[in-house]
Amino acid sequence: MQLFYHPEVDQQSKNIRFNKDESQHIAKVLRKIEGDMLHITNGKGFLFTTQLSLASPKGCEVAILNSEKRPPLPYYLHLVVAPTKMNERYEWFLEKATEIGVSEVTPIICEHSERTTIKLERFEKIILSAMKQSLQCYLPVLNPPISSTDFFKNKQDDSIKFIAHCEDTAKQLLIQQLSPLPTRITILIGPEGDFSSEEINTALSQHFIPISLGEHRLRTETAAIVACHTVNIASLL
Repeated sequence: MQLFYHPEVDQQSKNIRFNKDESQHIAKVLRKIEGDMLHITNGKGFLFTTQLSLASPKGCEVAILNSEKRPPLPYYLHLVVAPTKMNERYEWFLEKATEIGVSEVTPIICEHSERTTIKLERFEKIILSAMKQSLQCYLPVLNPPISSTDFFKNKQDDSIKFIAHCEDTAKQLLIQQLSPLPTRITILIGPEGDFSSEEINTALSQHFIPISLGEHRLRTETAAIVACHTVNIASLL
């Protein structure tokens, strides 16, 4: 099955038209023709079965035949991860976290961050592509980057909050903190130079629980993937 994305389709839709980029992919790359069946999601949990009524690189059109609501993840995972020095490493994290199962991502600019700017539009495209490739119907939320100062100033939600840092202090393995599995989870992952002591103390004062992801020191993007995978595995136990 191939999955396509259209943000405006809903249960009331009868027919929809794709933009030029998606239409070229359908008609020229995949060589779909009138009468072919297409599966579409709006990124909000719905899967639509459609039939191609017009196959043109300038604008493909489909008729909606059926819709179903797919169940969401049994948890809401918000990963707050510092941008990596090498941009492609963060892009890899976004792709793999989307495939594994993440609900929301926030790039956080920390005191020790070497990269302070990101290409949000490119990140959004990577997440969208990963959602379609892994046949998921929920598009993860990607927030604009935020400084650690502003992040800690903002009112926190009711999630269980964790911070993974490298300072030699008491921590528990993340997996040990996930039984029973919390409904909402926030995990902070710092930059290559780790969080500053002030950032760690601020997080602890806001009831973030210090966690370990294993006995080895991990790169930022690896730590984020391990955290994401650990939550996903815990949901299956």
